[in-house]
Amino acid sequence: MPMTLRRLLLAAAIAFLLWNPAAATTADRALVETLAAEAPALNRVVLAKAVAAMHCAITSGTGPAERLAVIDFSLPSSEPRLWIFDLHSRALLLEELVAHGQGSGDNLATRFSNVRGSHQSSIGLFRTQESYYGRHGYSLRMDGLEPGINDNARTRAIVIHAADYVDPAWIERQGRIGRSQGCPAVRPEIADAVVDHLKDGQFMFSYYPDQEWLASSEYLNCQPELLASLMQP
Repeated sequence: MPMTLRRLLLAAAIAFLLWNPAAATTADRALVETLAAEAPALNRVVLAKAVAAMHCAITSGTGPAERLAVIDFSLPSSEPRLWIFDLHSRALLLEELVAHGQGSGDNLATRFSNVRGSHQSSIGLFRTQESYYGRHGYSLRMDGLEPGINDNARTRAIVIHAADYVDPAWIERQGRIGRSQGCPAVRPEIADAVVDHLKDGQFMFSYYPDQEWLASSEYLNCQPELLASLMQP
């Protein structure tokens, strides 16, 4: 199916769901169920929060996307904690290692920031943007959608890029992969695929059980009934 037609059909489906809240809840629950089956290692609650945040962004006018990436920073860097889904086919495209910032922690990330120079990762909902070639090769810029949480991502140069230190061999030597300056860096072998899957306006949701963010995020709290429904098994 041509890409333009796919986007028009997806936009029409989203418009229908916006006018039918019950249908939206049913559709989102079905999406969570299917994606959870595709990625059993991904915490169902984290996935539900990602879908709910995406739903709230779309209903607030951000516009639909074709793919969703989820990062669970509550997991150690020695485990795969990045999942990329195709929302049209509802298929898992990649399940991968991903780095966190040097300032966020060692193997476990526990500190997050929106401040330039902190070398910490950011959490929350992002919208990916343009791909480019930089000092790390083929890379991807993104914009944070949450004020005070991640909206400095672009000025901080928080991008998806390849890094040699995202390597399973590092885990064998020192119990973790290497760390970035805040970017969600990935293995060089799959970096091009990650960028191609996520470029041009996809959603990325980075999770950590930060209680202040969970309580205040406009994307996690705009429809609490929807979120509660999605988290039910």
